[in-house]
Amino acid sequence: MEQRTLGRTGRQVGVVGLGTWQLGADWGDVDEEQALATLRAAVESGITFFDTADVYGDGRSERLVGRLLKEHPEVMVATKMGRRVPQDPSAYTLENFRAWNDRSRKNLGVDTIDLVQLHCPPTPVYSTDAVFDALDTLVEEGRIAAYGVSVETCEEALTAIARPGVATVQIILNAFRLKPLERVLPAAAEAGVGIIARVPLASGLLSGRYGRDTVFPANDHRTFNRRGEAFDVGETFSGVDFESGLEAVARLAPLVPEGMTMAQFALRWVIDQPGVSVVIPGARNPEQARANAAAAAFDPLPEPVHEQVRAVYDELIRPQVHHRW
Repeated sequence: MEQRTLGRTGRQVGVVGLGTWQLGADWGDVDEEQALATLRAAVESGITFFDTADVYGDGRSERLVGRLLKEHPEVMVATKMGRRVPQDPSAYTLENFRAWNDRSRKNLGVDTIDLVQLHCPPTPVYSTDAVFDALDTLVEEGRIAAYGVSVETCEEALTAIARPGVATVQIILNAFRLKPLERVLPAAAEAGVGIIARVPLASGLLSGRYGRDTVFPANDHRTFNRRGEAFDVGETFSGVDFESGLEAVARLAPLVPEGMTMAQFALRWVIDQPGVSVVIPGARNPEQARANAAAAAFDPLPEPVHEQVRAVYDELIRPQVHHRW
């Protein structure tokens, strides 16, 4: 698999990683045996970067990834912190960071975490010097090797990129979320900040597997968060109305090259964007993990295809999402 440098961490990672939210919660049920099989299949397929968070299943995802780490200590693991408490900027203190970090290190079974990211904190946090001083302290104490931020908006990303200690920015980037291409990716590339592209399949919409009659489980955020009832609606289908998303997918389907699935097409589109370090699709089973990894083996999409993706976005998606995030 193609390797890219993950920003200021200096680490080389495979261009396709694995997001592990679905192994913790909010995506229906994934049993432990299936979760571990998925993680192992990812490693066998060349994936070297795994993204988790302390809030995914209240630590379940971290603990599963920690079991993988015991088998494969060479892989890079990023976790996130900050969403287990009410979202008040005053909660982002060194004391709390140490407590959250202690819990994550225990879950993962490590002394030093490769990368810790603030988990979509309140916007004022990005402009608070004391927050980043505290993160620098965690590095100095050897608790973490590097830190980054996971953001909701492009403006938050640009504020974070300007911070000298920020190694990575994690942001939603997919064929339904093109705004980061305008300023965020160029700014990150100039600053040497890594870009971790999350939600690359728009919560599965861009896999092409869903239709108007699709019903998701009650404990799946694609059921309970369609209007942002639980967290930012942009995390569910990238904030796109389900019906509009299905229409856009139908328009994109004829662009998919022979031998490539719709999901691989969507991942390849992300990989093609200048400045992307790693894309982190989720997977609920080994077959999905292998198929996602295989997207890296395809040639870049032709420029006319990229132009047509943008045309579909401009017509159907841009009015819903471009001004929001």
